[in-house]
Amino acid sequence: MAVARVLVVGSGGRENALAWALARSQGNPQVWLAPGNGASAAISGCNTLAIDVADAAGLVAACTANQISLVVIGPEGPLAAGLADQLRAAGLAVFGPGADGAQLEASKQWAKQLMQEAGVPTADFWVVDSAEEGCQIARQLNRPLVVKADGLAAGKGVTVASNLEETIAAIQECFSGRFGIAGSRVVLEEQLSGPEVSVFALTDGKQLLLLPPAQDHKRIGEGDKGPNTGGMGAYAPAPLLDAAGLEQVRELVLEPVLAALRQRGISYRGVIYAGLMLTTSGIKVIEFNCRFGDPECQTLMPLLEGDLAAVFMACAEGKLESAPSLTIKPLCSACVVAAAANYPEEPQLGDLICDQGAGLNDVEAEVSQLFFAGVKSDQTKQLKTSGGRVLAAVAQADDFDSAFAAAYKRLAEVSFAGMQLRRDIGHQVRHR
Repeated sequence: MAVARVLVVGSGGRENALAWALARSQGNPQVWLAPGNGASAAISGCNTLAIDVADAAGLVAACTANQISLVVIGPEGPLAAGLADQLRAAGLAVFGPGADGAQLEASKQWAKQLMQEAGVPTADFWVVDSAEEGCQIARQLNRPLVVKADGLAAGKGVTVASNLEETIAAIQECFSGRFGIAGSRVVLEEQLSGPEVSVFALTDGKQLLLLPPAQDHKRIGEGDKGPNTGGMGAYAPAPLLDAAGLEQVRELVLEPVLAALRQRGISYRGVIYAGLMLTTSGIKVIEFNCRFGDPECQTLMPLLEGDLAAVFMACAEGKLESAPSLTIKPLCSACVVAAAANYPEEPQLGDLICDQGAGLNDVEAEVSQLFFAGVKSDQTKQLKTSGGRVLAAVAQADDFDSAFAAAYKRLAEVSFAGMQLRRDIGHQVRHR
């Protein structure tokens, strides 16, 4: 059955990409974004609602007024805060886990213990509640570790230390209050080595539908140098995992985790994002997230063909077995992010964005997209920067060289003061 009206909750590039893809579902649903951003209203088939993601009562009222049949929650914050639970309690169908399932991302300790119980391969770890305890363990081990704030820290609470001194400094930074309550507990992990890949699975709590693997680029600088960001670009499908490799991820990682969630009485309905490292000893899980990655979502959405809204609805209703099939276009998808000056530390905001290219509603949208993220619209309808990652240019082609050439060409049509981007996104799959 076609889904007529969908609400996407969130304001970033991920939510804009979800709204764009849902509006292009076979049933042509009407899509709302709450709150969306300064460029969201330009997406064909979409409206915006000035309602904050934390305003559950306001969202319920808007769903009633607009006869919304499906709510898709984009960001991890409202998921961890229990927004899906509040909307379900009001009788709405929701694509996104409740607060119990969102602990997969909201607490790294909880996720590691769940993996341990489920027998999912992951790095050895130590949980500490004070800087003194953490530093003592680091000195005893006498090697660099991965230091993770236990809670949500907007993608900035992880340090992959290169020596013992950096490990200790990262532990002390977590407990200094920089990440607020998220850093009141810290997970230390052994360092693994190997290429990283992201796998996303849609689920109704019982069954899984895997999407093509993607690879993200976290560091701000070319050559994967500099501090971690929310993501400076991505590409899909990542050739690191073929069909057999994806099945291995299903059997070793996703099915055991879903079974462990059910064993805890958790009906997980939404997307599970497994961040993996392909080590010499096999697949290891680095982290789980309870939502689509950003910018992986922008990379993946243009590859999906079919009734995406109906598939999300089937997940929300616990009936994935009855969902229509999704077709994956046999194309390569490339995504490059443009960030504000001084990102990721203190991004420069309020700069005018000039775009000489075609919009999302042009015929070129079939093979090239521009998804806006940290932007606001002023009184004259001009777009200005309002966040660290401002927008992402995405393009699809028969090969990665052509896809990245098109994405960079689209990005060359955009400008704002201090705009920074990486020129080497997708270096793993590009030949020129």
